[in-house]
This record gives sequence, structure tokens and C-alpha cells, in this order.
Amino acid sequence: MIDFGFDKLALIGAVALIVIGPEKLPRVARTVGHMLGKAQRYVADVKAEVNRSIELDELKKMKSEFENAARDVEKSVKDEVQQASASLESSWSELQSARADSATDSHDGLRPPPQYKPPKKRWRLKRGATPQWYKQRQGIRTRAQSGAARVARFRPPGHKAGQ
Repeated sequence: MIDFGFDKLALIGAVALIVIGPEKLPRVARTVGHMLGKAQRYVADVKAEVNRSIELDELKKMKSEFENAARDVEKSVKDEVQQASASLESSWSELQSARADSATDSHDGLRPPPQYKPPKKRWRLKRGATPQWYKQRQGIRTRAQSGAARVARFRPPGHKAGQ
């Protein structure tokens, strides 16, 4: 860029004062200032746009690298799963063929796994099997009582209702 020192600017100002004249010089200087400001804003906008495009290109490259890495990981996991599946299938087929070869009239000791049975809900029976003396000692209710009857039962002696 062109380097303007103080002496060059003073020379340009003196020539402008002589050529344009003292009446029109402030208006011309204001117009030149506005034009220089617009030029600086334009240059700054162009620089910002170039920087954004460079960052966008870098982000696109980074995105493609991440996608490639993800594809590689997915492929390696899929290959490992296929190998494990093939190994399991071969082991299973060997076990089945060995079992078929050794099959006789007697049971070979391999039983199918037991079927799941949900637990029985026998809590009423268990609760009913608790002895009466234990229930009384622990304070477990044996009869249904209304709230008012329960309050009256545990009210201190000598206390009148409504006080």
C-alpha cells in the first residue's frame, strides 16, 4: 500500500488549497472523507467474507474427516460383529453336530433351560398366617375401624370431645 507521511499529506493539502480554493475545500474534504470511509468499510467487508469462506472450507474439510472416521469405525465394528457372529454360528453348528453324533436313547445331560414363572402373590395368605399374639404386640390392626373410632380409642382418659 502507498505510504503517506506527514510531509506528503501537508504537500497534498497545500496543492488542494491552491487548486480548489478555500471556499470549496471543506466540502471536498468531507466528500473525500466519506469516500475513504466507504472504501475502508468495503475492504473490511471483503476481508471478512474471505475469512468466512476460508473458515467454511476448513469446516467442510473437518466435517468430511469426521464422517470418514465415523464410517471407518462403523465398518470396523460391523466387521467385528460379523466375525463374532460367524464364530458363534460355527461353534453352535459344531455343538449341534457333536450332539447329533452322540445322540442315543439315554439323555446326554443337556436340559433345556427352565421356563420363567412369575412369583405367586400370596401375601394375603402369609399375612393371615401371622399369629394373633404377634399382631397385638406389634400393633398390627386386625379389624377395620373408622377414623373417628380410632381417634376415640387412643384419646387420653378424661378428655372430652369438642375441646
